[in-house]
Amino acid sequence: MKKCLRIYALIYSLTCTLIACISQQAIAQQDSPASNAQQAVTVPDGQHDFDFEIGTWKTHLSRLLHPPTGSTTWVAYEGTTIVRRVWNGRANLVELDVDGSAGHIQGLSLRLYNPDSHQWSLNFASISSGTVDAPTVGEFKNGRGEFYDQETLNGRSILVRFVISDITQNSCHFEQAFSKDGGKSWEVNWIATDTRIKGEADKTN
Repeated sequence: MKKCLRIYALIYSLTCTLIACISQQAIAQQDSPASNAQQAVTVPDGQHDFDFEIGTWKTHLSRLLHPPTGSTTWVAYEGTTIVRRVWNGRANLVELDVDGSAGHIQGLSLRLYNPDSHQWSLNFASISSGTVDAPTVGEFKNGRGEFYDQETLNGRSILVRFVISDITQNSCHFEQAFSKDGGKSWEVNWIATDTRIKGEADKTN
């Protein structure tokens, strides 16, 4: 019962984040109308950037312990990732559930598409914390997605980079890295490879 309540709390938190993003987006559209020159610029619509990932996947995850301290100790996890489409592709909800020698990880990620900036924001929450992390924001170019944000870890400001690459119909690769020097160097701390479970493509609309 407690586990269910924590999951409901996470979904509620993500929903509140979604509503806040919609409200800010509506205000921006009202207060800052695009100029004729801006309207003339054609930017690729990224609304369906994540369509490739809709479905159920087998996930192999490697996580670096104690980043970014120079640690070389990695732990492995195995499990599943389920991605559900929302708003005809303008948003999607990711549910991660993996187990490993270091324990169990359950997480939710709400991804939101901004049609004005043509960028995505990735909002992650873990069941252990029950809170939503700062969103990483970015876009896809040439089949590669890069997303960034600035956070505070152990009292120190760091940059966070999340990369989605090697995308095919049945597999994709994810990496998260931290930088302590403003992006001059990066330490990768999260590597995941997803392989689509046969027969599960596009069943989670």
